[in-house]
This record gives sequence, C-alpha cells and structure tokens, in this order.
Amino acid sequence: MTSPSTTLSLVDSDPAELAVDAIVIGVHSQTGEQDATSGLAGTLLLASGAESIAAAFDGRLTETLALLGATGGPGEVIKLATLGTVTAPVIAAVGLGPEPTGAAPAPETLRRAAGAAVRALAGAGRVALALPLPDDTDAPAALRAVAEGALLGGYRFAGYKTRPQPARREPVAEVLVAVPDVADATATAEVARARAVTDAVRLTRDWVNTAPNELRPPAFADAVATAAREAGLDVEVLDEAALAAGGYGGIIAVGQGSEAPPRLVKLSYTPAGGGTGKRVALVGKGITFDTGGISIKPAQGMWEMKSDMGGAAAVAATMLAVAALKPSVPVTAYLPMAENMPSGSSYRPGDVISMFNGKKVEVLNTDAEGRMVLADAIARACADGCDYLFETSTLTGGQVVALGKRIAGVMGTPEVCERVRTAGDAVGEPAWPMPLPDDVRKGMESDVADISQVNAGMDRAGHMLQGGVFLREFVSEDVAWAHIDIAGPSYHSGEATGYWTKGGTGVPVRTLLQLIDDVVANG
Repeated sequence: MTSPSTTLSLVDSDPAELAVDAIVIGVHSQTGEQDATSGLAGTLLLASGAESIAAAFDGRLTETLALLGATGGPGEVIKLATLGTVTAPVIAAVGLGPEPTGAAPAPETLRRAAGAAVRALAGAGRVALALPLPDDTDAPAALRAVAEGALLGGYRFAGYKTRPQPARREPVAEVLVAVPDVADATATAEVARARAVTDAVRLTRDWVNTAPNELRPPAFADAVATAAREAGLDVEVLDEAALAAGGYGGIIAVGQGSEAPPRLVKLSYTPAGGGTGKRVALVGKGITFDTGGISIKPAQGMWEMKSDMGGAAAVAATMLAVAALKPSVPVTAYLPMAENMPSGSSYRPGDVISMFNGKKVEVLNTDAEGRMVLADAIARACADGCDYLFETSTLTGGQVVALGKRIAGVMGTPEVCERVRTAGDAVGEPAWPMPLPDDVRKGMESDVADISQVNAGMDRAGHMLQGGVFLREFVSEDVAWAHIDIAGPSYHSGEATGYWTKGGTGVPVRTLLQLIDDVVANG
C-alpha cells in the first residue's frame, strides 16, 4: 500500500507574487514589556525570507499575527487571510522560537517548522515556503532540512477506510521552496537527496503502518525483495527450509509458532568499480507481529506490536535510498523476519537453541525474541565480512523507560556509538550511547548453555543493556558495531507534531544514511 506523496521544487521568484494557495513564513518569539498601545505582551519578529510579504502588509503583519494569538513558539502555525494583499489567499506563519544570536535557525528547527506548516495546510494544492535560509556554508543543511520537513509533513498513510471522509483534507500536493537561485547546483543536489531520503522514510512509515495480517513474514519479504530488485540491488531470500539447512536456529525458533513461516532477506549494494574503503553491514529486526509467544504480552496496547518490524523496514528502505544515492562504499543489509505467535509449535522457556555461529542459547522468555533473530543475522553479516555493522531494532521497553520516546539507545563499540550519536544529532534523530557492563553479562550466565537471552533471575534491571550485551556475543571481534534501540522513536502514538505523524516515524533511516556518508568521508 503506497501513500500519496507530495512533490517539491525550487523557486526564486518573489514570494509575494507566487500563484499558490498559501505562503509559509517564519516568525520568531521575542519577550518584552507589555505594549501600551496594543496591550500585547512581547512582540513577534519576522524571520528572513518574508521581507516582501511584510512590505505588502505595510509593516503591520506581525501586529496582525499577534492579534490572532501568534507567539512564535516552535511549530505553532497561525493562518491569515491576505484579502488580496499578496497573490496567495493565505499566509501561514510558523513559529521558530527565539531568534538565534548571529545565526540562522538550527536545521532541526526548520525541519519541524516546515513539517508542521505543510501538515497544517492540508487541503491546499500548492504551497510556497519562504523560510529563512542562510547564505553561507550552513545553507545546504538548512535547505535539506526544509525540504525533508515539507515532504515528511505532507505524509499521510493511505489507510483502509471504505467510505469518503468529508472532514479529511488531502495532503498538500505540491511544495515550492523559495531560494535565491534555482540554478544553483548545490541547492538542486540537496533537493534531489531530500527526495531520495524522504521517499525511504515514507516507505518505512507505510510498512510499519500496514495492518499485520497483510504484512506477515513471507509477504514482507516479497515486498522488500520486489522493491529492491526494481532499485537494482542484489537480493537473496532464505525461506524456512533454507534457514533450517543453514543453521539459523534463532530465526527458526521464533518463527515456528506461526503458520506464516520466517524469512531472512539479504540486500546488497556494490558501487561502480567495487567501491573503496570500508564495508558496511546493516541489520534490522523484522518481527511482523509480536504477541510475546508463550510468554504472552498483556492485551492493552498489543496492537502497536505491528510496529515490531520497524528496524527491518528502516533498513530495507535505507537500502533503496542507497541504491538511488550511490555512495562509494559497499553496503549489505540483513533482515530477519518472523511472527512471534503462541501455538502448539511455539518455542518455549527452557528451550536451548543452537544459533548460526554455533553458540547455544537458553530461552527464558519467549518475548525476548528480537535478540534471537538478530543474533543469527548479525552472525551471518560477520561471516560474510564487514568492517562496520549497524543494527537497529525495536528491542526493549527498557529503552523507553531510560530515554523516552524520541531518543534511541546506542550500545556497541564506543567510537562507533559516538559516531551514531553525532549522525543522529545532525539529522534530528537523537541517540544516546549506553554502557555494556560486565555485571550485566554475568547475570546472563546459564547453567546449561553458553548464555541465556535475559538475566537468569528474570530481573529487568538494565533491561536495555541486557539486549546489547546479548547481541555483542554474536559480533566478530574485528567488526566495529553499534546496536540502535528504537523501541520508542520508531512509532509515535500521540498527536502529530512537526514532521512526525501518528504511527510509524521512519527512524532511523536518516541516521543510517548519515552514517554511510560518514564512512565514505572518514573511513
């Protein structure tokens, strides 16, 4: 199921004269004493890019917006009918927060503002963004942020409703971004990249939002394989027979309780000439629905477990963007897919599973299934050969407890974890490095196997860290790696905000692409 997409292009005409349905401008908040004339506390400051609009309103635009309740707070959108003052019938003022001292707004501020404005203007066919873009070395990052925010803010899952929804306005069809020069090669390249990146994020959201009865492991594998082949990637799909023959005990164990058998999908990108430098492996958890298995979850909120394949969705979509962007390093992805169901054939607490790398794992909790499938995929990636391994998964509720729903937890090689944090900060997908303490590993000793999946006393202390410690057992010593736990950030259950809509977010597609760029640039 493909959701309708917003198109984006550049324009260098005067925003006040554009034939569009709405123009978006930025406003900054500014505190101050109460104005004796208007009675309004504080004033608004127009951001750069809105000069011609302000001139058309004879300098009274900020006053009018303040009367309508505008504060300039981040993400706030106030609409104003222009009554013929400019060509567009509507101006939408989006808050950017306080004016930065001597600098343009941060890229993430612009990204969220563009997303909020485009989302608020649903129902408009054509919208222009006249947001502040610096004219220095920060300009490309700012333009990329505005383009990404606009394209993601216009996202809406196609859904399954059978009746027309009269109150449901269609997303903005076309966005124009005002820039100084549409012929500028750097600007053109940034927009092209933003399209490729946001296409990947939107596809991730579509997959995560799809009903789980429509995206069971075989169907998910087929969808990924079809998209990957069309993009020019090499594809290998292992079915249940091939998994059993290959010794993928973890994937088989988790998937054996479902009538929809498991899969392992491998996607490979090789740059022209074979590429140079380091080899990158990506691994993503693809549990298409997680009941918890025999260790069944509570019913409340279980419907959100359709998002437990968010890591695999992000990695698969990242590979499609890689195929479009063509970095100069080889990238290979491994997507273990299974449905964790309770049945007479389910794996059980107490089972001992032989993994792909030969290690024996004692199962204590069938709801710790993600690490079982990931361990096999990580071991396969290391066996195939890689220099960097980035794995992402909706692995633990402990991530949400520790870091909330916007910040991913990162564990692994310290230097690589720091690179993940830096990449996340650069694209607006924050992540925070966490330790892998020896005492956590000690608590996972098994009396009968090499390691147990979770703390042998079923103690949830350091729950997020237990996941990272377990996965470390399957990473080769010569591979630099990071585990990115996105249990919170991958799915947004609240109201839409910024460029996030309700449902799948697409995290961490943009981080993974930034990391690949980092490997290209720095090895």
